[in-house]
Amino acid sequence: MMPRQPDENPSMNFDHPPADPFAVFEDWFRHAESHAGLPNPNAMTIATANDQGRPTARIVLLKQFDARGFVFFTNRQSRKAEDLALNPAASLLFHWDSLDRQVRIEGITEPTSDAESDAYFNSRALESRLNAIASDQSRPIESRAALEARRADVDAAHADGQTPNRPPHWGGYRLIPSRFEFWGGHPHRLHDRVIYLADNHGGWTTTRLMP
Repeated sequence: MMPRQPDENPSMNFDHPPADPFAVFEDWFRHAESHAGLPNPNAMTIATANDQGRPTARIVLLKQFDARGFVFFTNRQSRKAEDLALNPAASLLFHWDSLDRQVRIEGITEPTSDAESDAYFNSRALESRLNAIASDQSRPIESRAALEARRADVDAAHADGQTPNRPPHWGGYRLIPSRFEFWGGHPHRLHDRVIYLADNHGGWTTTRLMP
């Protein structure tokens, strides 16, 4: 297999990185949306650990981001939520293989407000809202038929056409970053890497890393 050529990105000079990692992320993310050819360029791995330090990872979808952090939504009784209740530190990973780029983000999570969670829940397709109500995420269930029966019960409860309300155990989390790493692939593994570390003055320090 011929090595891929690095994807050009004029916003990133790894020797002299831009000062704001959020701006770099937005540029890379928008580029991935339009050039990666992926159905879900907002797919990201989130790694959590419990109070004993046992790590787990899974894919979720990034739904919002700004200078405050990176937001995803889930059942707050799921395994990931149980981990975050015990240990709010988490790590995100975006890997856009077709672009030979990845971004790692580490920080502390906090729940989004009820208003934010309500707004996103109400923006979802009706089927997704009903399924969120029907599923006790990460809990055992005996069969597919039993799962579909739970959904049928939810449908019956909303047969009058009433708008389904967000379950109190469903909502968002915002990861507030303290570290970014931007990685750009190069042929034969001589890759580019730069990290941003939050300082004590609201800014960021950068360091180039060897691959």
